[in-house]
Formats: sequence, structure tokens, C-alpha cells
Amino acid sequence: MRGPVTGDPLDRSRFPVDPWALRERRYEAADLGTTETLFSVGNGYLGLRGNVEEGRDSYAHGTFINGFHETWPIRHAEEAFGFAKVGQTIVNAPDAKIMRLYVDDEPLLLSVADLEEYERSLDFRSGVLTRELVWRTPSGKRVHLRSRRMVSLAERHLAVMDYEITLLDADAPIAVSCQLLNRQDGQDEYHVKDAAMGSGFDPRRAANLSGRVLQPSVAWEGDGRTVLGYRVATSGMTLAVAADHSIETTDAHEELTSVEDDLAKHVFRISGTRGTTTRITKVVSYHTSRGVPAVELVDRCRRTLDRVRDTGIEPVLQEQRAWLDDFWARSDVEIGGEANAALQQAVRWNLFQLIQASARAEGAGIPAKGVTGSGYDGHYFWDTEIYVLPFLTYTSPSFARNALRFRHTMLDHARARAKELNQHGALYPWRTINGEEASAYYAAGTAQYHIDADISHALTQYVTATGDTAFLGREAIDILVETARLWADLGFWRETAGAGEVFHIHGVTGPDEYTAVVNDNLFTNVMARANLRSAVRHLRALQERDGEAYARVLTRLELDEAEIDELSRVAEGMHVPFDDNLGIHPQDDDFLSKEIWDLANTPPDKRPLLLNYHPLVIYRHQVLKQADVVLALFLQGDEFTLEEKLANFEYYDPLTTGDSTLSAVVQSIIAAEVGYGELAEGYFTSAVYVDLADLHRNADAGVHVASLGGVWNALVSGFGGMRDYRGSWTFDPRLPADWESLTYRLTLGGAV
Repeated sequence: MRGPVTGDPLDRSRFPVDPWALRERRYEAADLGTTETLFSVGNGYLGLRGNVEEGRDSYAHGTFINGFHETWPIRHAEEAFGFAKVGQTIVNAPDAKIMRLYVDDEPLLLSVADLEEYERSLDFRSGVLTRELVWRTPSGKRVHLRSRRMVSLAERHLAVMDYEITLLDADAPIAVSCQLLNRQDGQDEYHVKDAAMGSGFDPRRAANLSGRVLQPSVAWEGDGRTVLGYRVATSGMTLAVAADHSIETTDAHEELTSVEDDLAKHVFRISGTRGTTTRITKVVSYHTSRGVPAVELVDRCRRTLDRVRDTGIEPVLQEQRAWLDDFWARSDVEIGGEANAALQQAVRWNLFQLIQASARAEGAGIPAKGVTGSGYDGHYFWDTEIYVLPFLTYTSPSFARNALRFRHTMLDHARARAKELNQHGALYPWRTINGEEASAYYAAGTAQYHIDADISHALTQYVTATGDTAFLGREAIDILVETARLWADLGFWRETAGAGEVFHIHGVTGPDEYTAVVNDNLFTNVMARANLRSAVRHLRALQERDGEAYARVLTRLELDEAEIDELSRVAEGMHVPFDDNLGIHPQDDDFLSKEIWDLANTPPDKRPLLLNYHPLVIYRHQVLKQADVVLALFLQGDEFTLEEKLANFEYYDPLTTGDSTLSAVVQSIIAAEVGYGELAEGYFTSAVYVDLADLHRNADAGVHVASLGGVWNALVSGFGGMRDYRGSWTFDPRLPADWESLTYRLTLGGAV
């Protein structure tokens, strides 16, 4: 088992404690991938990794737009009917962060530069990434630099950055080359590959795309503005990016512009004088589409930039601060006590990155890595509904509604997938961007049918917390019914001695991916039962509230009273396995018969197991990648007694490797509930530092968005003791001994 973290794992001489910012006092090249992720800025639509402005020093240059992807045929070594056919991978969009600096014709390269001062800071209240340094050039001249970068949360398609240069000792010629660069093939203009491209086998990382992906369609410049436009080769998606450039200086200067298919440059040449500050501002707009010609997207970029050209960037920065003031007023979580300052900083970094992943994800899902990296190919998983949606539902419900409406747009794809797998109703893909299943390994992918119940759970939670019955009757009810239909069709009735007819579900995989294609997975059955009950309950409520809307639903879904009664019967007949000898719920009907994996004697270099053992070896053992039964204890807690929760936790916790970042938060919540306070605190600390301390050694591929959401759940539901069972809200706080207080905000029924 990956043990809980104790203490503060960060180097505080480099990353000092600041309750409202992540600050870095020392530049280091050894962990560029991690710090590029940690200092990312984004808004859920557009994300800019924390690459340096000068462009050369990087682990993985990254500019990502949610849902902007390429497709490619999945080639199975041995094909079978119903296997996923089309892969989807997020595309690295053209990079607009570049502002290369030359003084005396010498380039600033941080990896070799003589830096007398250095600090970088990501401010959680302003949403601005700043960097300040003093560089001694090879000729001995000192240069003071200050840069700012921000992706607007208020203006979805907008990013702003500026770059200030002051010569401290002597005059010198200065050049700043502001660029738009297509990096889609993983190389810069010097043909240097990203270090990330040589990272070796790891299914958590993105696939490498072959051939040219971004086909040029637009390239021009004029009046300080540069524009590039592309069409994605196979998916047909389109993109346009445009940048405005301006300079404020009293020094003599000239501007030169050049544009090619994959590189647009706007160069400032300045006759720099000692003590004079030159400020260069770059305003960038990105627009994408599933098929609108790039030339039309250019017009949209123009409109976005024109608004800022009229006002300057200061109003944009002020609007960002106001937006975040509102966010923190309804979302902040405060841990009392001076001794917890470091933990407070970590919590706020998690919440800030969480909103950066989700705020403007309109018309799309929330990727597993947000818009900070290409890990997991930019796909959407069930993680969103279980770990992220509660935070949005209870603090920013309009954002939760957007995410759920996106699932509704995928419903026809889900219906088609269910039919392909010989089922009625709808089956949502385990991983996807465009609505089609993209998982080539069905045992740990498609077989995770529980995603239907997870979406239903999040939807029910949202409607109950907000009272948004209009969304329910118009769209959400279709999801509830179609997913419920799948369970009723997927399972079967079997006569059981002493219990009569019992409903079973076979051949599925639960959340624990170290156990696959099993019968009567406890999590799946319990969540499916909740899905069925929710569909019936909300149908009956709609019938009472709005008979005409109810009639429309029956017609639209070809539903009748007999089928509704059958859905209810299936729910109440669902098999919930229990082992009387051990007094626990078996994870599935075969789990307890397997050999227990010897985790204590598994060498650290063999972890995580998925990177070091064949799946069949893992599947033969009692060993968990992540909480499975324990997750059910949290999500459906009113279905289990406290004694059952304690027994289940004590049995499964030692078997859980923690190889998944989804696990620690749930283990923390249940540990707190059953009385293991110190263990709960340790698991929480492990979760809150997953990315900040790179505990899973893959933060370079992007933040773990589900873990970010889980941190909020661990605070509010674990230590804060909140439970929401069908609109019955209860609170039973269980704070760690050294926490003086815990303050969190909730939005229930529209009230904070």
C-alpha cells in the first residue's frame, strides 16, 4: 500500500508558504515538467502550460484547447466485434507564449543564465502568473525582467501577457521576438524534441500522432496583428489564433513582422538605454470549431482582440480579479490555525486549478488533465461526475449544469454504443472526447459500465441540490431513463433459496481496474440500484408536478407504465453481496477466493503495478488500484451501517495500493467517518500534495483534476462531515486534532 504522507513534502526554501499564491524562488531545470504543470494558467477552454516565455527551456511545450483533437483508427492486433474503432487525442495548439529576449544579441536561456534574482508566482486571487528576475548577461550587464501571463476566466477566448525589460547598468541593443509557433509535431523551430516525447511506456500519457496534424489554411499579418489558421487533418476540426502586439517605451525602436504557415513573428528592436523600462504587451485569442472554416474563426478572433485593443489589458486584469473574488467568496475552504498555513496554501492551489479546469468548459467535458497537459489524451472519464461535479454542484452550480448538459449531447452516441453491445438504453463511453468510445482495452474500459450510474448520480445530486426541475424535465430525465434501461436489460433474474428472485449483473469492471470483468461487482450493483431508483422517483415526481411534460417524456422515450414498474422491481431486487463469515461486502462474487497480493514485499521499483506486471497477473490477486467498495460506502452511505463501513474499510484498506490518484481522497473520507482520524489526515495530505509534490511521478503530464475535486470532497464530506442523501443534508464534523477550525461554503437551492 502506498503509505499516507506525513508532514510538508515541499522544499520551502524554493516554494515558500503563501496562503494565496504558489511562489518559486529558485529556477531549476531538473523538474521542468512538474513546474510547467504547477504554474499553468487556464479557464477550462484554453490552457497555457507554465513554459518560460523565452521558449527554449522546456519539458513539454503546451497550449491546449478543451476538445480540440485529432482522430485516428485504432488497430487491434486481434479484432473483435464491438471493439472501439476510433482513437481521439488532444492536439497541441499553436504556441503563443513565446517572447524571446536578446540583449547585445545574446539570448536569455534560463538553464544557463547567470540569474542574480528569480521569483515566479501564481496568484490565486488575481489569476495571474508573474515572473521577476535579474539576469547578468555574458558581457556583465544586468537586466531586470518582469513578465505577466493570464488566461481570462471572464473572456473565454482570451489570453494576455506582457514583458517588461529594464537595463540596470548600461545601454544595450534589445530584441524581443513575439511568436505564434505550431509545435504540433513535438519540435520547436530548432528541431529540438520535447523531453516528454521520450518518456517511455505509460498508458497514462498521450499517444504520439504520426504525420502532419494541423493543415495550414490562413496566415497573415497587419497593423501589429498576426494570424494563423488550421484544419485538423482527420477530425476536421478547425482553429484560428491571432495576436496583437504593442510597445511602451521612450527608447528608439522599430518593428518587423513575418508570417509563414507554421510561424508568425513580430519582432521589436530597441535601442535600450540604462534605467528605461520597455513594456511589450501581447494579447491573444483562440477560437476552434468542429467544422466552421478557419477564415470565419479568424473573424471571431478579430472581434475578441478589437475589444481589448480599445480598452487595453488593465480592465481585463481587473475583471479577472473581480471574477475570482466572486469565486472565492462562494468556494474557499479555510483551515484554522497558524500551523496549517502550508496546508492552506496547498488546498487553495488545488481549488484554483480545479476552477481553471472547469469554469469555461462550455459545450465540452472536463478532461482528466484539464487544459494543463496531454495526459490521458485529453479524454473525459467518469472521474468528472464522481469527483469534480460535487464541488461544482455545491459551489458553482451553473458550471455543473454545463458539464451535465454536455453528457446530454452525447446521449445519441451512448444509445448507439449500447445497441452495438446488444443492450437497450444508453451506454456512455469510459473515455472519450467526441462521444465515441476510445478505449482500446475493453476489460478495463468498456466493461466499466458503472459510468452510466456515475453520471446518473451526479445528475441526481445536481437536481436535488439546485432544484433545477426545468433541466430535469427537459433533458436530464432522458439520461436517467436510458441509463436505467441499460441496467434492466444488462442484468438477469435468478431464483435464490430463501430470497426469491434476485437480480444479478455479470461481466463488468468496477472502479478498481486491478480486478476486471467480474460478476456482481458491489459498487456497480449498488450504484445501478440508485440509478434505477432515481429514474423512477423523478419520473413520478414529474408526473405529479407537470402532467404534460410527463406525457411528452413517455412519448419521446417510448416509455410506458409497465416499464417504469419493471425498473422499480429491478432496483429492489438488486443483488448486494455480503459475506457472513468476514462480515464484509465482497468486491465481487469471486474476489475473496483469490490469493492476497503481498504488497509489503513488493519492491518500490515495481510500483505502480500496472507499469510492471501483466494484467492477468494482477487480476488473479486480491489487490486494488483504487477504492472500490469503499467508494460505494461514501456515495451510497445510507445503504450501509456504520459497523459495515468499519469492517469493509478495515478489510480493503490494506489491499489498496494507492496506484491511482483517485483513491486517497475516498480512503480519507471513510477513515474519518469510521474513526481512523490520523489515517484520514494522512490520506488527505497525500491527496492535497499529489501534484504539488509529484507523488505519483507523472505530474509533468498535467494536473490530476479528479484528485483536485476529491480534495474538496475530503474537506467537506470527510472532515466537514457533510452528507447529501436525496436532499437530506446532514453534518457530522471530524476535524484533525491540530485543526482549530474548518470553514467551507455551500450553495444549496440557490443560497450560499
